[in-house]
Amino acid sequence: MPIFFRSIIFVMTSLFMMSVAAPALSADEAAFAEYKYVLQISDMDPSKQELVLSNAANLLDAYPPGAVTVEIVAYGPGLRLLFAENAHAQRVDSLAQSGVKFSACNNTLEAMTKLLGYQPKINPDAKMVPGGVVRIGDLVRKGYVYIKP
Repeated sequence: MPIFFRSIIFVMTSLFMMSVAAPALSADEAAFAEYKYVLQISDMDPSKQELVLSNAANLLDAYPPGAVTVEIVAYGPGLRLLFAENAHAQRVDSLAQSGVKFSACNNTLEAMTKLLGYQPKINPDAKMVPGGVVRIGDLVRKGYVYIKP
């Protein structure tokens, strides 16, 4: 009987340690993907925007369905990629339907609103995050591979 109780205590302690050590993921991020990538876009150059979208598409094509998670984080001048009227809006929509996540920096949006005198409309596929750089750091800490095309 003592061996049984020691085994139960060992299992319970192990489960507790795993729950403390593992960073909590939001329901949105709790994908079962084996591979995780975060791509940065901070440049308003249309060719760089095209490149980051192509990188995301290539990552989706490189792995079996469900094996990869891709998130594009836009901040600074790169936020223009996620403007609703951007020339790449249809491609953003298509990638979002394929599972690519898009994060838009609220700090940049506020600064651009002051500069432009109006708040630009953001693509509805994009999720606003307080800060783009912070989002990238959070994802890297959670095991995402960081890519800056």
